[in-house]
Amino acid sequence: MEGESKEKLSSVSNLVTVFENNRTPGAAPRVCKLEIEHHRPGCRAPPAAEPWKGPNPGETLEGPEPRTVSRRYLSSLKNKLSSGAWRKSCQPGTHPGPGTQEPEEKKIVQELLETEKAYVARLHLLDQVFFQELLTEARASKAFPEDVVRLIFSNISSIYQFHAQFFLPELQRRLDEWTATPRIGDVIQKLAPFLKMYSEYVKNFERAMELLATWTDKSAPFQEVITRIQGSEASGSLTLQHHMLEPVQRIPRYELLLKEYVQKLPAQAPDRADAQKALDVIFSAAQHSNAAIAEMERLQDLWDVYQRLGLEDDIVDPSNTLLREGPVLKISFRRSDPMERYLFLFNNTLLCCVPKVIQVGARFQVRTRIDVAGMKQVRELTDGEFPHSFLVSGKQRTLELQARSQEEMISWIQACQAAIDQIEKRNETFKAAVQGLEGDTQEQELQSGELGLRAPQWVRDKMVTMCMRCREPFNALTRRRHHCRACGYVVCAKCSDYRAELRYDGNRPNRVCFRCFTFLTGNVLPENKEDKRRGILEKKSMTGSEQSLMCSFLQLVGDKWGKSGPRGWCVIPRDDPLVLYVYAAPQDMRAHTSIPLLGYQVTAGTQADPRVFQLQQSGQLYTFKAETEELRDRWVKAMERAASGWSPRGPNDGDLSDCPTAGHSPLQSPG
Repeated sequence: MEGESKEKLSSVSNLVTVFENNRTPGAAPRVCKLEIEHHRPGCRAPPAAEPWKGPNPGETLEGPEPRTVSRRYLSSLKNKLSSGAWRKSCQPGTHPGPGTQEPEEKKIVQELLETEKAYVARLHLLDQVFFQELLTEARASKAFPEDVVRLIFSNISSIYQFHAQFFLPELQRRLDEWTATPRIGDVIQKLAPFLKMYSEYVKNFERAMELLATWTDKSAPFQEVITRIQGSEASGSLTLQHHMLEPVQRIPRYELLLKEYVQKLPAQAPDRADAQKALDVIFSAAQHSNAAIAEMERLQDLWDVYQRLGLEDDIVDPSNTLLREGPVLKISFRRSDPMERYLFLFNNTLLCCVPKVIQVGARFQVRTRIDVAGMKQVRELTDGEFPHSFLVSGKQRTLELQARSQEEMISWIQACQAAIDQIEKRNETFKAAVQGLEGDTQEQELQSGELGLRAPQWVRDKMVTMCMRCREPFNALTRRRHHCRACGYVVCAKCSDYRAELRYDGNRPNRVCFRCFTFLTGNVLPENKEDKRRGILEKKSMTGSEQSLMCSFLQLVGDKWGKSGPRGWCVIPRDDPLVLYVYAAPQDMRAHTSIPLLGYQVTAGTQADPRVFQLQQSGQLYTFKAETEELRDRWVKAMERAASGWSPRGPNDGDLSDCPTAGHSPLQSPG
């Protein structure tokens, strides 16, 4: 009983007295010994979950050893607590006699009160000792700024006043009146909303640790004040960083104690409803604390990214959120080999970067920026030559990119689309879809109206063998390939000898084809060969199954084909089902050969090569070779129907196509 009486005398005033005695070196303490933490009799003190270890009591403190708190440790605070690892279960060492055992819920309230007393003592040490003495030293010596001290301790003064003047006295009064009023739920429910002030302290915690480490090394007076206080009995041989961690851990401990309190309450206890509501409020405060930690991690991640990008002024924005980053390959419109790139997707911008060879400072150089607000579409590309490729069409640029795997490609598309959806939702730009023919017309007008407003998707050089406007074949000397910067077509120099201002490029004049020039400027071109009547071969290639009955690449065998090449893109159009057109490339505007199939005899395969089939009529013989026997059979069937005069009756009638929308790419080997 004597030991219990002495423990009851250990109040916050005693603790404050010790702290005040230790503020002045050499002052004689009025209290012999201070226990930093208070526990119930017979309970073992829980080990502190901390990233620092203080020196042994017998060792001499020569100086502080502040360390920056690891971000991994801070992150773990959000999910460690549900396991109950913060507190060891305490079993009383001695059991009171029969009839005098206290209710379990009261023991939890006693533990809450005792730990609150110790916590207020820590807050007093932080606010009234460390903070005030550092502030006094800053004013007196001018060796370090006062603002640095205030930044380190954040709103610790407000937290200390709340607990010392409101929360602790209320808990003490309720425990003193427990016989008459056995409840604490209403008190906690009333005061718990003020615990949300912890989010500011937690958010500032990592920055405070960095400032503390910096100024300890930089300023001798700053270090001397901290060393002196840390060496005092009031500090318990623990570092300032250890004491500053206490507020970060405190709210989760409230949540654990209150959960245990609610569990121990009898089902009909008058405090049960209030205690449950108080627990909900505490949980909300804990969520604020967790959100502050998450925000701190977000800013740290953002700063790391900005450092890798060289801290360019027009990139650094603390309001950004990094959604995804990773390596990709950029598919070139001119080169055959894709190029290494590294993407950073933020909530408002996509940065396409080049890794630096000499990584001194910045590790990446920004090559292309695409605003998420201007992204028209992000979709998968069906390209057999470049698997896992996808298109990003933005206002500034349109990129074709290749991911390392199908899963990675899907993840990029989903991340970009989520960013686009978020922008559209925030700007309230969703509009009702327009149905019917009128809607289709408006859709086409909108696409024409976008010329010059956003960067087009360029047609790749190797996809065409002739100008997509005049349909003359390209060659290396007199007719070279160029791209129209408005529509993205591959055109010759004659057809692109025009300049027009494009809004997506800052209204700078760009090379455009004559059709885009007319649309963008309103100027009428003189009559020329474009007005002549189209020839029989000037039929645009079909690359979709909705436009053709059958289309795929075929090997062209024999001398009959001349200089047209070893392979051709062969199409039986839906609107001309009795003619076979052979193109050099899928995007060509003009076929190099057309064969009216009516009356032809189709011969399938030989023993030497079953993939070969032939068309024969009146001395005319054309030999083809498919990639597989299955593709050969489909071509034979399609040609036999055309040779007999068959025509489709409906939009899906007789479709044997191997085109992209049927599951294959124009560049992919069919079969």
